Amino acid sequence: MTVMRSVRAWLVTIVGAVAVVGLALPQVAVSARSDVQTAPQFLSGYVAEDVMIPMRDGVRLHAQVWRPSEAAGDLPILMTRSPYGFTAERIDHALSKGGGYGELAEDKFIFVFQDIRGRFGSEGDYVTLRPSKTSANGIDEATDTYDTIAWLVKKLPGNNGRVGTFGVSYGGWTAAISTIDPHPALKAVSSQASPEDMFIGDDFLHNGAFRLDYAWSWVSALETDGRTMQRFDFGTEDAYDWYLKQSDLANLDRQKLGRSMPSWQDFVAHPNYDGFWKRRRTSQMMPAKVRVPNLIVAGWWDQEDFYGPMQIYANQEKGDDRNLNYLVVGPWNHGAWRGAGDR
Repeated sequence: MTVMRSVRAWLVTIVGAVAVVGLALPQVAVSARSDVQTAPQFLSGYVAEDVMIPMRDGVRLHAQVWRPSEAAGDLPILMTRSPYGFTAERIDHALSKGGGYGELAEDKFIFVFQDIRGRFGSEGDYVTLRPSKTSANGIDEATDTYDTIAWLVKKLPGNNGRVGTFGVSYGGWTAAISTIDPHPALKAVSSQASPEDMFIGDDFLHNGAFRLDYAWSWVSALETDGRTMQRFDFGTEDAYDWYLKQSDLANLDRQKLGRSMPSWQDFVAHPNYDGFWKRRRTSQMMPAKVRVPNLIVAGWWDQEDFYGPMQIYANQEKGDDRNLNYLVVGPWNHGAWRGAGDR
């Protein structure tokens, strides 16, 4: 059985999907709503609409809402939030039979794919792995998730008031962060391949060893232009040789990208395991007492985020007195369980 089948069974049980087909879901009347725009039906059997969702500070976040064209009754919502962008074609493929979310799609959820702040269609400023707010009226990914869920359950026609969050990698991190002061409608989480500690074992550094190419590729793709994912042009097929020729890594962002990049300067300013890194540990931001069921997923051959899910699970276990903390680990590399994870 694929892990997505496990996720499917787990989410259906907890969120409460309505898997009844054969009756047409009434079309949503959106012509008078400036924040919603419908799209044509796709091969997956789902229909899509774009929405702009207001946050507590006035910033609006863009999301695509996909609902089955044929379903009866009110449906639960499954949401994933990411900085990488979502195209209609990719979502349609993912929701189709054989796609990464095909088995979930068979159970007739309302799917929501949201761009986080400052990325693609969302307003505001992007901050990589935005830390938790430091004031009562501040914002972070947890408050954005809370505000999004509040808007969805109130504004989306045909939802049953129950929401699950899920995602892989950065999306797994936003799913984990959704457990901080969760909205009452949040009933289930599946945090997959989420980072825990970027200095010790995830993504940018491994036990303090800086992953130069990984970090530079990330910064140059995500922090130069919030609306795209442009790969850095090394001007050569030999990127290793290009790095060897750089004499001033601390100022590489200014020299090659024309300005300081926030994450790059964080790498420069914090070469050791100081409070900057420790405050950003994911499970330290998550509540000590587990209140929302979380299915954590990891892959033995994940070079990016294997440390993360294992540590998040271990730390959450300390406050799991209701048996809500779950772990699935299998023979996969980063995110390979999505789709053909049985081979």
